[in-house]
Amino acid sequence: MMRILLFLATNLAVLVVFGIVLTILQANGVQLGNNAQLLLFAAIFGFGGSFLSLAISKWMAKRATGAQVIEQPQNEMERWLFETVRRQAEAAGIKMPEVAIYDAPEINAFATGPSRNNALVAVSTGLLRAMDRDEAEAVLAHEVSHVANGDMVTMTLIQGVLNTFVIFFARIVGRLIDSWISGNRDEGPSFAYYIIVFVLDIIFGILASTIAMAFSRWREFRADAGGAQLAGRQKMIAALERLAQTYGHSTLPSQVAAFGISGGVADGLKRLFMSHPPLAERIQALRDAG
Repeated sequence: MMRILLFLATNLAVLVVFGIVLTILQANGVQLGNNAQLLLFAAIFGFGGSFLSLAISKWMAKRATGAQVIEQPQNEMERWLFETVRRQAEAAGIKMPEVAIYDAPEINAFATGPSRNNALVAVSTGLLRAMDRDEAEAVLAHEVSHVANGDMVTMTLIQGVLNTFVIFFARIVGRLIDSWISGNRDEGPSFAYYIIVFVLDIIFGILASTIAMAFSRWREFRADAGGAQLAGRQKMIAALERLAQTYGHSTLPSQVAAFGISGGVADGLKRLFMSHPPLAERIQALRDAG
């Protein structure tokens, strides 16, 4: 479940940086008065930021969590982890992901990477201590399902489209507001235009993230179903029930918090920014599927 915050946080930062670059280009004479031309530039920058986030996602996850990749299993637990992921990856029809362990007290795990055949699956030391083998197997199956479903690539495409329209409409609306404030409709944009566009990039970017988060919540149900197929429905339910005992607590860095399987708890408007549905809803969905 950790995949999304890392991706979105990186993507929003890149989006803002690219937006500033595009605004500087405008300020230095690059003409984007034609809406079609503006849309083309927005797509280049929007998809560029999204694909850059995807390309560095695995590297960032390792750096943020301190995850140690198992190159050669050193003990029985590492051998079990390695062989379980290998078996599940083979059943799912994907190349063996890297397997890693990171030091954290809570029950958590995540998967990330730029493609189905270039991925990372990592588990916390807390998970290894608190879960039995059946529960841990189900968590691994959930993460392998995320990889097999190509969730990160799909999220990249969705985020690229959202980025494009954020950049495009921020500048369209910025022109309208600048013209209304300055009363000057014939000359180029005023200095206030660049400040307005910067603020709109952030506001529209946050609004766009609610759409991305809604898709992320749907993907979690699908990964749970995939995990149930790979490991067994009762094992998947038992794993989520064990996770529910932590009440979504996580010590993961903010950059990767939404990528953890345990998710979080939120009500009201905060629910719009949840990358995962409540664990109770996920458990019920698995029971209903039976």
